[in-house]
Amino acid sequence: MRKVMAGLFHSVDGVVEAPYKFQFDRFDDDLGEMLTAIQVETDLVLMGRVGWSEWAGYWPTASQDGDFADFINGVPKHVASSSLTQADLTWSNSHLIYGDLLEHVRALKAAPGGTIAAMGGISLVRQLLFAGLMDELTLITHPVVAGEGRHLFEPDDPTTRLDLVRSVVTTKGNVVSTYRKAD
Repeated sequence: MRKVMAGLFHSVDGVVEAPYKFQFDRFDDDLGEMLTAIQVETDLVLMGRVGWSEWAGYWPTASQDGDFADFINGVPKHVASSSLTQADLTWSNSHLIYGDLLEHVRALKAAPGGTIAAMGGISLVRQLLFAGLMDELTLITHPVVAGEGRHLFEPDDPTTRLDLVRSVVTTKGNVVSTYRKAD
């Protein structure tokens, strides 16, 4: 069974939206090494419509960003959207998810392959976590108060117990905490 994971940049006050606004000066070599290790094991990416649209406008021409650009441009990307069509998905290796998202992810998990990473989709990550399909959730907490932006969790979310699998502090003070849904 394949593993589904997500890693989100996170501020101390819980903001996960638009991390480029707050994490740029705290990204360090430790964090780069951790993220590269995840890339190596990942062979499929799940994305939401908003995240896919933002990333598709940047990454196809971002060759100066090296390894991640090569990875994200080459990896198959499965996109959850009710408003986009397959014809809209012009970014290389992008595929529209038809039908039920959760059934699609269950089928992907049952198929052979490496890790499936949920990227570029706050709502997508929440859906997968609360449906019990997220095997690991990594929050990369930067030592900053972002002040504004969307949070991963909302006040009316169900109580969900998580187990801490590992926690590491990088040289610039990022706390990288990986959780699994508790049994």
